[in-house]
Amino acid sequence: MDRLHKYVKKPVSNPNPFRVLITTILSQRTRDENTDEAAATLFAVYRTPEQIANAPTEEVEKLIKKAGFFRVKAKRVKEVSRIIHEDYKDVVPDDINELLALPGVGRKTANCVLVYGFRLNAIPVDVHVHRISNRLGLVETKSPDETELELMKIVPEDYWLDLNESFVRFGQDICRPIGPKHEECPINDLCDFYRDMKK
Repeated sequence: MDRLHKYVKKPVSNPNPFRVLITTILSQRTRDENTDEAAATLFAVYRTPEQIANAPTEEVEKLIKKAGFFRVKAKRVKEVSRIIHEDYKDVVPDDINELLALPGVGRKTANCVLVYGFRLNAIPVDVHVHRISNRLGLVETKSPDETELELMKIVPEDYWLDLNESFVRFGQDICRPIGPKHEECPINDLCDFYRDMKK
């Protein structure tokens, strides 16, 4: 992890758990730049759980269209906002089990809220974290959920907050799914995938 430190951005000084929650829901099966644009457009008009819950569905669809699957996501975002407003008095819970009980919220989304919304130790595992962990030989897993549980066993907790951010950026810049930049990789000496490829 120390060799991947340059891939970690400075954390947001005043994170907003609700915005993190909604943005992560919008990010499902969507490119980062489209997610960011959709979230910025939505939150420029509606800022609170109550406002989004009461917003016309068609308006929310239009605002988040860039995120793809906008009809499904609009309903989900509105329902999650309603629950946060009515059941939690506009305060996003910082408990993983309560987050997982929200519609459309899986482990990756829940852990993103804990890490980026509350700066609590967790390991969000997306395709980048799953791929890189298996390529390096840190884990041998079939699913992101399995990867999360295995990483929690072997990665010191001091590194959990930065792991997702560093692996995601590293996966975008170096350890890409197709055409990874092996020669530029700062940890190729630790990589099972690279070692096997050179045989």
